[in-house]
Amino acid sequence: MAVDPQLLEILACPKCKEDVKLTADGKGLKCIKCHRVYPIKDDIPIMLIEEATIEPERATKD
Repeated sequence: MAVDPQLLEILACPKCKEDVKLTADGKGLKCIKCHRVYPIKDDIPIMLIEEATIEPERATKD
């Protein structure tokens, strides 16, 4: 089961407060501004800054 689309609409990056999008592999949520990727574990987004990694812009899913 994937992350609920309604949940994705309301989630925001805790660092810069911008929207997040599902990564291409579906294993994380990536901020559109600061490019932090928050992991998804057991279908639950882990929206903690210290758990995030930073990736280049091209890794997002459109």
